[in-house]
Amino acid sequence: MNFEEYAAKPRLAEAGIAVPKSVLAGDPDTAAVAAQQIGPCVVKAQVPTGKRGKAGGIKLAETPAEARDHAAAILGMEIAGHEVAQVLVEEKSAIAREFYAAVLNDPVSKGPMVMFSTEGGMDIEEIAAETPEKLRQQAVDIRRGFGLADAEALIAGLDLSGAESGVADALEKLYRAYRENDAELLEINPLIVTADGAVVALDCKFVMDDSAIKRHEALATQGSPDKLTELEARGEASGIKYIELDGDVAVLANGAGLTMTTMDVVRFHGGNPANFCEIGGEAYTKGKAALELVLAKPGIKALVVNFCGAFARCDVMMEGLLNAWAEIQPEIPVSFSIAGTGDQEAIRMLKEKLGRDPLPNMSEACKAAVLAARER
Repeated sequence: MNFEEYAAKPRLAEAGIAVPKSVLAGDPDTAAVAAQQIGPCVVKAQVPTGKRGKAGGIKLAETPAEARDHAAAILGMEIAGHEVAQVLVEEKSAIAREFYAAVLNDPVSKGPMVMFSTEGGMDIEEIAAETPEKLRQQAVDIRRGFGLADAEALIAGLDLSGAESGVADALEKLYRAYRENDAELLEINPLIVTADGAVVALDCKFVMDDSAIKRHEALATQGSPDKLTELEARGEASGIKYIELDGDVAVLANGAGLTMTTMDVVRFHGGNPANFCEIGGEAYTKGKAALELVLAKPGIKALVVNFCGAFARCDVMMEGLLNAWAEIQPEIPVSFSIAGTGDQEAIRMLKEKLGRDPLPNMSEACKAAVLAARER
């Protein structure tokens, strides 16, 4: 779950990292009142995406009237598909240096990674691609943690304009905030040094691990759930994991990993998945809803069904799907891959009710679906 800046920065403040004074405003008059209290300020669009400045969603204001005008211009803007409903009116900071700092889940080390660069204010992808020597990274053993000595070692030898101790302190606190909030990503860009030497977080990006939402129910109410398409919303309401894509081969499988692998194999054979529908072991009770979902997307030309029996038996999943098939009676090329617990019973049912045999394996089933889509 993503959090907008106004909801992310308090996580830093709770850990002891300095952040500018700010007020959230939903209309221009509230922004003007906030600017009256704060003084020279920055009016910042609140949307769960980056590049707000490039889109015109961040503007400096010297007076309340200017803050009102900027808020009126920003509110209602669309930035990367998100309509701006609120702005953050934040006190203007005297910036002497800008740095980059983050803690994220690292898929290579399979643990937290602390990152720091003297090139703050830039996209981290640009830093990594153009000046990788300026990006320092430290994989963290989660059992040992990341303390002040680790932070000092990470930035050792860098010229930080005398703010070395403040930056090390901020990095240690950033890691603590990452752990305490079950973050997937906690990023400060830029982490600034002010004219008087203070280290301040000027922006913050916070992504919480969805599986930890139950441990942070109050905080999760401030998050910004991903925008869903109409079909994705139907899937969520039905308790089915469904993601809409832009291809023409529908994918129905059990297990998220199996479904993603099926999509990869479709791509390997030159096709484009139209959707991701993961039904788990509930094909018996939710077969009709799942089948309707995968077929509802316009432009579907073929369907691949991939069942792998383990905790859920193939024959039970197949019975649910075949009952749905008899009710819906779709006219679409379909290929099956069936393996695992209960597969022989499922294959027998498929022959009896649809007069079909499954393909020998997942690859052949995906290949057949891609060819069928290509011929339609």
